[in-house]
Amino acid sequence: MELLLWLWSQLRSCGNNLPALGIALTVFALLFDFLKRRKRWSRYPPGPSSLPFLGTMLQIDFHNPHVSFTQLSKKYGNVFSLQNCWTNLIVVNGFKAVKEALVQKSEDFADRPYFPIYEQMGYGENSEGVVLARYGHAWKEQRRFALSTLRNFGMGKKSLEHRVTEEAGFLCSAISSEKGRPFDPHFLINNAVSNVICSLIYGERFDYDNKKFQRLLHLIDQALNEEAGFLPQLLVVVPWLLRIPGVPQSIFRSQKEILDFTNELLKEHRMTWNPTQKRDFTDAFLQEIEKAKEHAGSSFNDNNLPMVTVDLFTAGTETTSTTLRWALLFMLLRPDIQCKVHEEIDKVIGRDRSPQMEDQANMPYTSAVIHETQRYGDIIPSGVPHMTYRDTELQGFFIPKGTTVITNLTSVLKDETVWEKPHQFYPEHFLDADGQFVKREAFLPFSAGRRVCLGEQLARMELFLFFTSLLQHFTIRLPEGQARPREDGHFAATLRPHPYQIQAVPR
Repeated sequence: MELLLWLWSQLRSCGNNLPALGIALTVFALLFDFLKRRKRWSRYPPGPSSLPFLGTMLQIDFHNPHVSFTQLSKKYGNVFSLQNCWTNLIVVNGFKAVKEALVQKSEDFADRPYFPIYEQMGYGENSEGVVLARYGHAWKEQRRFALSTLRNFGMGKKSLEHRVTEEAGFLCSAISSEKGRPFDPHFLINNAVSNVICSLIYGERFDYDNKKFQRLLHLIDQALNEEAGFLPQLLVVVPWLLRIPGVPQSIFRSQKEILDFTNELLKEHRMTWNPTQKRDFTDAFLQEIEKAKEHAGSSFNDNNLPMVTVDLFTAGTETTSTTLRWALLFMLLRPDIQCKVHEEIDKVIGRDRSPQMEDQANMPYTSAVIHETQRYGDIIPSGVPHMTYRDTELQGFFIPKGTTVITNLTSVLKDETVWEKPHQFYPEHFLDADGQFVKREAFLPFSAGRRVCLGEQLARMELFLFFTSLLQHFTIRLPEGQARPREDGHFAATLRPHPYQIQAVPR
């Protein structure tokens, strides 16, 4: 600090001597940068050398960050450090290290980093939503409320199962209307999956030809693409760049439209709200707002309602929808596996009645295919960033409180020390020698620990019922004359298949 003060005095003494002033400014900036990047802790995880000001950002492919993390782990180990400008990050790789962080030391890694850029979308104090909320009372309050309320409205129960089955019927009807013509299943699947979470949150579903709702689904697609890449990551660590005119508007255009759509739905909801009834999640939240009016600082407030519902809607749509799109792609590319699924569906369910969750216990191969789709498809390769809640240790390394931690879930789902054929689509990963389904401890597509996906139970139900319904009614084929679709993913917050078309032939 004394050295910086001395340099500052030298800068002031340079006066009008421009060359000397330039040299002094350069030395001052470099020294300031060095002090900001200097690690003061022993046993801190190793990592690549960082450049002045940028740190290690140029060593990460932000269009495929999980690939960069896996490559760097081969050189620096399963726990290594990075630096985005002056922000310290730790990347955790491999099942053993990720399990220690998320399960064995769950509370130590339960916090979330603060993202100033999301203030542009309405996130702030007492309006953090639930996914990005800091670890503390507000997050615990909202997570507990979300879980209990969603269960009250059917999550994990027969009532919701009937709703998903009904929506699967609508989806199959929409696909039948294509009459065997080639089509992209992306937005039909998106619409079907989002209708399930919409019915829980807003008490209504939307027809597949609803233009307003189709616009929302496209906005979600655009928003995910906007969050990927170098510039959004730079804004995370250098938020003052948001003060440049036009930057927030260009980066967060889609997110703001999504929030506008949500606020419009909530406005309509309030107009028909009856405090004595609970039609859905929004009604339950509105009742909590009324109860909390006398308690300043409660997370149940008018500003947090849209944040929470957007979190639930986006998370409840994107991951399940993307998984189902991977599933259809894998069936299209592997007709032998699709044939085995057809055989099991015909044997257990037949072609006349709708699938039920109780069928799952008698369908080990279909269950294995769904689980392998989640593993191999690797939908959320880097998870949602964590932050250390207190000083802690991981794999013998010291990690100070307030450090951003990235769990490379790709390295878990494709850990070469755990999976027999990690880089192949191999349903036998989830089958024993007798062909019975087996759980695998390293199967962590929903993450783990305190921040495990709160919609996991709903997602499992949707994946089984939608997938079996689709395969019960159709054979998925590659349209004649079309090139084989790409099997590598496109990263945009989630890892998604590149656009492809299918031909759904009625069985």
